[in-house]
Amino acid sequence: MTCKDVEKMIPLFLRDELDTEDLREFMEHMDKCEECKEELSIQFLVLEGLARLESGSVFDLQNELKYRMEEAEHTLKMRESMQNILYAMEGLVVVAAITLIALLFVLF
Repeated sequence: MTCKDVEKMIPLFLRDELDTEDLREFMEHMDKCEECKEELSIQFLVLEGLARLESGSVFDLQNELKYRMEEAEHTLKMRESMQNILYAMEGLVVVAAITLIALLFVLF
């Protein structure tokens, strides 16, 4: 994934609208690319900073962005775990179907 691709994904990340695969690629790129981390920080500061200024809230945007990244990492792990469980369940359904078909052939 290129920096240009990741930069286009930043608004989607900030709105929590990335699917699992895009989130995985986004997070992997962010781990390696300081320039994209900087762009993420800038966009986050502008988006959240303006919203907070309008509402008059006190904020610590650097820590909030760090928390958002940690939360995204946790979300990604949960999504991947759920996907693995789904694959395992699909496998069990296939085994059950094959077993049922085999039993039907034995009975008839």
